[in-house]
Amino acid sequence: MAVDPADTFRLEAQDLLQQLEAALLDLEERPDDRDLIDTAFRALHTLKGSGAMFGFEALAAFTHHVENAVDQVRKGKNPPSQALIGLTLRAQDHMRGLVEAPQSADPEVSAQLLRQLAALMGEPGAAAAVVSSLAAASADGPTTYRLRFRLANDAMVMGTNPLLLLDELRGLGICDVVALTTEVPTLEEMDPLGCYLAWDVVLTTEAPRSAIDDVFIFVLDDMELKVERVEAQAGRLGEILVARGDTRPEMVEAALSAQERLGEVLVKTGSVDGEHVASALAEQRHRRQAEATRAAAKAADSIRVPAERLDDLMDRVGELVIAQARLRQLALASDSPQLKSVAEEIERLANELRDTTMGIRTVPIGSLFGRFRRLIHDLSKDLGKDIVLSTAGEETELDKTVIERLNDPLVHLIRNCVDHGIEPAEGRRAAGKPEQGHVHLSAVHSGAEVLIRIKDDGRGLDKARIRAKAEEQGLVASGAKLSDGELYQLIFHPGFSTAKEVTSVSGRGVGMDVVKRTIESLRGGVEVDSTPGQGTEIILRLPLTLAIIDGLLVRVGQGRYVIPLAAVEECVELTAEEDARSRGRSFLNIRDDLVPFLRLREMFACKVAADTYQKVVIVSTGEFRVGLVVDQVIGDHQTVIKSLSRLHAEVECFSGATILGDGTVALILDVAHLVEFGQEREDRLKAS
Repeated sequence: MAVDPADTFRLEAQDLLQQLEAALLDLEERPDDRDLIDTAFRALHTLKGSGAMFGFEALAAFTHHVENAVDQVRKGKNPPSQALIGLTLRAQDHMRGLVEAPQSADPEVSAQLLRQLAALMGEPGAAAAVVSSLAAASADGPTTYRLRFRLANDAMVMGTNPLLLLDELRGLGICDVVALTTEVPTLEEMDPLGCYLAWDVVLTTEAPRSAIDDVFIFVLDDMELKVERVEAQAGRLGEILVARGDTRPEMVEAALSAQERLGEVLVKTGSVDGEHVASALAEQRHRRQAEATRAAAKAADSIRVPAERLDDLMDRVGELVIAQARLRQLALASDSPQLKSVAEEIERLANELRDTTMGIRTVPIGSLFGRFRRLIHDLSKDLGKDIVLSTAGEETELDKTVIERLNDPLVHLIRNCVDHGIEPAEGRRAAGKPEQGHVHLSAVHSGAEVLIRIKDDGRGLDKARIRAKAEEQGLVASGAKLSDGELYQLIFHPGFSTAKEVTSVSGRGVGMDVVKRTIESLRGGVEVDSTPGQGTEIILRLPLTLAIIDGLLVRVGQGRYVIPLAAVEECVELTAEEDARSRGRSFLNIRDDLVPFLRLREMFACKVAADTYQKVVIVSTGEFRVGLVVDQVIGDHQTVIKSLSRLHAEVECFSGATILGDGTVALILDVAHLVEFGQEREDRLKAS
């Protein structure tokens, strides 16, 4: 079942609102705690950006002004008073309503809260501008209207066709129409050219209220038209009839006491005619259908599970795979057919459980990339820039919890690319670039890591401005020697920004801080590369802390190692003659293609004599490939990846370790690093 992106945002927004509420409540007790102020500000900043991306315009507009107020506290211009905290908590409650039911939110409540906030911050003159901007971004989404209209008696004589008017109303959205015949005269008294009918219409539409008036624009002066906005929730029949003015509350109470069907009683008592009851019943059905649709979307067949439980489940599955491998070895060494049968059944169940658990935890990253099309579209319109988004590697799978936590960093990075990186059309023309800017998102597995790249073709980072700002803030000493990489890392410092002015998009110096904090919490890293005038590329490196992969088990000397099977192309034999001939050059001729190879025995300093017939495992990553010389290819192996400790973080040849069936440990080779190492060796040999 497809997941509505708006529902995904609602789930994320609830977490942000809870985080904001907790920070505000703690701030009441510890008003001098700067971390609490920063936490509240980050929650508002992320809520505003994500809300705009998913089309919650009223939420984004409202939150922007609350964010400004908290930013004044963050900069020390106003104290975090009890009155401000209380008002912000009320604003947080209102934000929750804007998230859950934006179409039912009262714009006057938003305006009143922001007027109070502006007055509290000492900016009463800004209240009018606040309310004006809020009204411009009033809540979008479907609205339900009740219409009752009656045309002039000579409307059809004047060329008006009521059916065409009803068709126009149906074109605006979901529409229920009931004709009212109470004013139709007898046949003897009827004028064939007269219009005696009236109509009750219930319309749910995303169009503005003015679109309804436009339907009747040519007949509005000579007709009766009543339009009311109603709640989309289902209501009782009596409540609807009273709200429409078709009967009085006491009539409804009297009918209810008769213990008969309400509509029949009202018709029988003459308090309302049958057509009005039929019209009210149609509205009731309409509301119930709308409510059922929302309930079905909200009660999707999924549940949210804490990440810790998924981690525990994955740990248990990993231990089960290791135990199953030990059982398999015992069964192979045994003559008991019953033991072998049980071992095969356990292996089948373990494989199915592994696949199911991995399916729970991992999803294609395309589900994340797809969210940013709307973001680029809206930012392009807001900033007056023509920008296109392209993606690659959408099929790359990543842990679901990691994907959820990646949303905010990627939102900040993309907003910075669009706002600061890509030049306006005039600047791009002057630089000899096409007017349309380009942002590229890509993801790829690289050994035990997933690399996510965000690249733009904008102006690039201004190293001189970054250095000047860093020296101004005391982050580096004046004249200190820094590499480009070290200089670029300064943009992730909290509060660091080279923007000349703060906009609703970026410039506060908080976004990149969020990026680094989030990626480091995932035990990943951030790299920045920029070329002046050509663009900037940011690489997010996310390590695989635990996963189960198919591997190829090999032996080098007395040690056993695992090569990720996805990187293996083929295995060939290295004869003694080829081994002797390739000394000093380390190239193999694989179908007229020279492939560099590495002798793992030399890299691992094996003291044991080599096997007579060594094997070469050809592995690849990207466009490059290299051969790995091993003593023996043992076979395929289900590999539970265990991350290495931080003490071994500098060991680049290995990406992790696994436990074999006999209880020994085998290291997992980092194919990406080995291929890079082999390619560098090939380049050096070619240059010599």
